[in-house]
Amino acid sequence: MTTAAAKARRLEAISPWILLVLTLVIWQALCTGLQVSEFIFPSPLKIWEQIVEFRGEILKHAWRTYWVTMTGFGLAIVVGVLLGFLIGSSRLAYAAIYPLMTGFNALPKAAFVPILVVWFGIGVGPAVLTAFLISFFPITVNIATGLATLEPELEDVLRVLGARRWDVLMKVGLPRAMPYFFGSLKVAITLAFVGTTVSEMTASNEGIGYLLVSAGSSMQMGLAFAGLMVVGAMAMVMYEFFSFIEKRTTGWAHRGSQGH
Repeated sequence: MTTAAAKARRLEAISPWILLVLTLVIWQALCTGLQVSEFIFPSPLKIWEQIVEFRGEILKHAWRTYWVTMTGFGLAIVVGVLLGFLIGSSRLAYAAIYPLMTGFNALPKAAFVPILVVWFGIGVGPAVLTAFLISFFPITVNIATGLATLEPELEDVLRVLGARRWDVLMKVGLPRAMPYFFGSLKVAITLAFVGTTVSEMTASNEGIGYLLVSAGSSMQMGLAFAGLMVVGAMAMVMYEFFSFIEKRTTGWAHRGSQGH
């Protein structure tokens, strides 16, 4: 690798941090220069002060949101992979199920929260299921797409060589769907945190969503923004985690970018 290429790779790696710092500096400068009230739009320094002051409370609620989200997300992976495999491996299933799933995905998931509260009560149940409902669709669609777009010519060649339909799906279709799968995980995990937070805002007495409502009602806008930052940070960490695994397991699918 040339020196220029190495520098480009390093710059690419730190570019998100550069942009984050630049955004925070501009944000702080605008709040200070325009003398924006902390009760309206808190500055990054005020938000940091709130994080430090209420770190114990924030950590408790963040842990609740994290494990609830990961539980719902785990269910979404299992159901999404199984359903995606079914839809992608059968033209009949694709034609029958996909339009119905598209219609279901268009429904606002926040509207399910009151129904889930009636069924499961206030607490963990609605939050887990909301995270599941909002995140399984991208996984299903991407797995189905990866399997359904297998080249007919390749499938014909494998059939001539004696491969059965199951062999084609498992040995060619499934590996081919892996880049789609990891791409869907990176999208779905962010949606899962959204689902959990929305549910906690209306159907829980714990979690970041509950913290946001409590802070807003008591006019602690710095604490409310701190909660939002924590949710964003957890989502970013999980996104980068799946991105790391993706690069280690499906590097062959990104060979065009390896030369940069």
